[in-house]
Amino acid sequence: MTKQAGEILSPVGNAEMLTAAVRAGADAVYLGARRFSARRNAQNFGEEELREAVSYCHIRGVRVYLALNIILRDEELEEAIELAENAYAMGIDGLIIADLGLAAILHERLPDLALHASTQMSIDSPGALPWLKSMGFSRVVAGREMTRAELRVFCAEAEKLGIETEVFVHGALCMSVSGQCLLSAFLGGRSGNRGLCAGPCRLPFSAPGGTGYDLSLKDLSLLPYLRELREMGVTSFKIEGRMKRPEYVAAATAAARAALEEGKPPAEWDRILQNVFSRSGFTAGYYEGKFGKEMFGIRTKEDVAAAGDVFPLLHELIRTERRSVPITATLAVRADQPISLRLTDGVHTAEATGACPQPAQNKPATKESLQAALDKFGSTPYLADILVETEPGLFVRQSDLNELRRTAVAQLDRLRAAVSRPKAGEKVSVPKVASKPHGARKRYARFETFEQIPDCLDGIDGLIFPLEQDWKKEVPVAEKVVETPRGIVEEKVLRERLAAFYADGFRTVLCGNPASMQAAKELGFRIMAGNGWNIINSAAAGIAAKTGADQIILSAEVTRQGLDRLASPVPCGIVAYGYLPLMLFRNCPIRNGQTCAECGRQSGLTDRKGACFPVRCRMGYSELLNSVPIWLADRAEDLAVPDFTVLYFTVESRERAEQVIRAYDRGEAPDTAYTRGLFYRGTK
Repeated sequence: MTKQAGEILSPVGNAEMLTAAVRAGADAVYLGARRFSARRNAQNFGEEELREAVSYCHIRGVRVYLALNIILRDEELEEAIELAENAYAMGIDGLIIADLGLAAILHERLPDLALHASTQMSIDSPGALPWLKSMGFSRVVAGREMTRAELRVFCAEAEKLGIETEVFVHGALCMSVSGQCLLSAFLGGRSGNRGLCAGPCRLPFSAPGGTGYDLSLKDLSLLPYLRELREMGVTSFKIEGRMKRPEYVAAATAAARAALEEGKPPAEWDRILQNVFSRSGFTAGYYEGKFGKEMFGIRTKEDVAAAGDVFPLLHELIRTERRSVPITATLAVRADQPISLRLTDGVHTAEATGACPQPAQNKPATKESLQAALDKFGSTPYLADILVETEPGLFVRQSDLNELRRTAVAQLDRLRAAVSRPKAGEKVSVPKVASKPHGARKRYARFETFEQIPDCLDGIDGLIFPLEQDWKKEVPVAEKVVETPRGIVEEKVLRERLAAFYADGFRTVLCGNPASMQAAKELGFRIMAGNGWNIINSAAAGIAAKTGADQIILSAEVTRQGLDRLASPVPCGIVAYGYLPLMLFRNCPIRNGQTCAECGRQSGLTDRKGACFPVRCRMGYSELLNSVPIWLADRAEDLAVPDFTVLYFTVESRERAEQVIRAYDRGEAPDTAYTRGLFYRGTK
């Protein structure tokens, strides 16, 4: 099916939502299967339901993308591959992928299937695009945190590489950069990266001077900017909402269709959209570069009550088929020959024949009367241009025409729904052997500031230091690593800072995201992939190594059992101590109560139970740290399994950092409140 600029892409969580999206004007839909979807709490689609959904959409000229967009454990890869292969055989138009390993396997096995890089991959900088291209991705879902200027540059670079850009234009906004949130996983064991986010950010979290709901953003709406986005080169306008109602999907899809065709949504649609679902209005803050209080909002009782007022209108909107597939219908009526009907969409042709016409007793059929009698395609998606070839003096029964039309339409439906796909390649094996040692075990210490580094670093093999801080002295460690943030860093600034660290003797870069990898490699650095890459399986470790990583810090969601299963061609480590970053913000939650000048550089949020979560700033972004640190010092046997461990210091004093280093060297029990993280309990 031909892709086009300006695709309206609608969310589908069940069959009713599918009908609503298509009838409201979607060019494409995205949906999930019963497993491996980032919206596992939606009803989603079983195998036969998925097959029917693809057929339904293809008959109507609508593309279907399957969201297979969670990170996967080693033992899940085989089943995920089988699901992807089945979807490919059904005719799915593309897969939305978050897991590096799955992407690599599918690109090799199903090279004709379009792979879309999910927003869960946290791609918000053009520096990551060549990396995506090397893995076979043909489309990227851009991070929602980009400004207009940043997105324009991003689209231009994507176009140079032949990668399509998909942008969220309406729906809920995650407070955190997608793919960089561990809050639900750490607080309740339900992983957002694995499709079961419990939405804790909508619960009370209080910043100084804030509203008490300082992790809750208003919903996004970029509908007034659709034509501007299309001119930038955006291929697909994506609507969020697989967990919402069919009426919401209908409203958002119809409004997007109107905005694209008319330049902006009609005035009444703003009221309809706000009533059907909003959090006290909408925001375009990221796109407009206007961060702060105006972006925050919650769903009130008044918002909920307003929805009922617009439901009848939306039900009427989707009550009947949307006739959007142009066809040519040619009817031939000749004496002593069966009447025939030919339907063609320009690619597929259906033909049907019926009874012979009868001599007219009274009023003979004319071209005009036959056109009117045949033009009853209203219950189909077809918009027919009807041509009639007839001889004078003949009569055709309406029932014969109706049967002829039904037969031809059914045949055309079958042709349009038919799937023709090249055979899948040879089966690609998935590594299942245990990880092997990659030399002596190492321990790294990561520090927030220069002043935090203690004089005694006994037991520390490597030091990790942030890109934004100035290096001031030599330290007695074998390896020095500069850490780039997970957020966007302007390319010129990135290269200048990395060059300065290289001059100071640093030879490894801990890449917070893949966007900084290319610049680091060009400057001669070795690459350590950060835990924000969300690697928890062998195939993902393999592709990270193949595309440039010399070492990997595994996701905080990797478990002790997962380590035993994971095989990697390069050393893999874990964060074994620290107040782990649970969320990454472009719009700092502290801004909902204070200005940056009032805050300083470090503040915090308090949850409904009184726990305090520190917030720290880094180069235009901020991070929410856990309220207690991970502590594994007394689990020496388990810490011997990964190739290296990282002690991740953030808010600790210099004296506390030295105490922790000594405790890990001696294998001591915790001396304060702590968590084991997800290392033993894992996530759902």
